[in-house]
Amino acid sequence: MITRYPTKKIYVGNVAVGGDAPISVQSMTYSRTADVYATVEQINRLHFAGCDIVRVAVPEEEDALALKAIKEQISLPLVADIHFNYKLALIAAEVVDCIRFNPGNIGEKSRIKEIVKACQQRNIPIRIGVNAGSLEKEFEQRYGQTAQGMVASAEYNIKFLEDLGFTDIKVSLKASDVQRTVDAYRMLRPKNHYPFHLGVTEAGTIFHATIKSAIGLGALLLDGIGDTMRVSITGELEEEIKVGRAILKDSGAAKDGVNIISCPTCGRIEADLVSAVAVIEERTKHIKKPLDISVMGCVVNAIGEAKHADVAIAYGKGSGLVMVKGEVVARLDEHELVDRFVAEVEKMAQEED
Repeated sequence: MITRYPTKKIYVGNVAVGGDAPISVQSMTYSRTADVYATVEQINRLHFAGCDIVRVAVPEEEDALALKAIKEQISLPLVADIHFNYKLALIAAEVVDCIRFNPGNIGEKSRIKEIVKACQQRNIPIRIGVNAGSLEKEFEQRYGQTAQGMVASAEYNIKFLEDLGFTDIKVSLKASDVQRTVDAYRMLRPKNHYPFHLGVTEAGTIFHATIKSAIGLGALLLDGIGDTMRVSITGELEEEIKVGRAILKDSGAAKDGVNIISCPTCGRIEADLVSAVAVIEERTKHIKKPLDISVMGCVVNAIGEAKHADVAIAYGKGSGLVMVKGEVVARLDEHELVDRFVAEVEKMAQEED
């Protein structure tokens, strides 16, 4: 069981972040925010994919002015992403649930004061979003684009907000490579109690982003670090949520849905295991109850795995076993196994704990 670092609980709209709240999964739209119809459509897609919090880019005044109409048509908490022009944060703060700003490109601290004042008036949190590629000049000159530089920037800006009496803060420390990202989060974590937003930025296409995020975010989650997260993918929005949820589940940071245990393809397999697993994955994807289900292609590993699985298949030559909690409940022909197996999974999913 993972023990998370104790952090302050804040609220982004109606979603709790930090403390004992579940780790939330976020994403970001890619439409021009001023295009209200397209942005709302993408946010709704994310909502149905299981997203908890959504962020939108606000590079121009017309984007900031569109936020009110967007907010009126969505149910997800809305975060405004601010770079360079602090005045856009002042407009956005009137309607959104959180402001994210990058201290490396906002400029004078008087501008951050104005952002803080606007957020205080509406009682909304701020994410200090530190990026390795855009550190403030003084930190980059001293440390370079390193984990130390990212942490120094975060600590400075956290203290700056605290001195203004503002503590509804969450922090992110993102780099485009896993090592710097992990090092920065690990370095900063013992130094404050604010919730952390995890992510490896500019992670690339779905294959590379999945690998980088699984390594980086998975390592941090196993350390008990992280309160909310985004998997950054150059690709379809829903994939970010799918991969993020999988990382949470497979790291043990969240108990949600079925965990499919299936053996690797090898010369001992006595059935079409690849097709069977694909069918089972599709037919059980709606189940939210945490269950361990095992699909094994031969008897070598099957019996041992079945003892620990809630429901299991052990394929043999032309037939196989269905087991529940390690006990055999059916011996069937190969073509009957998947239907019976899924029926047992559905039955267990509906049982009260």
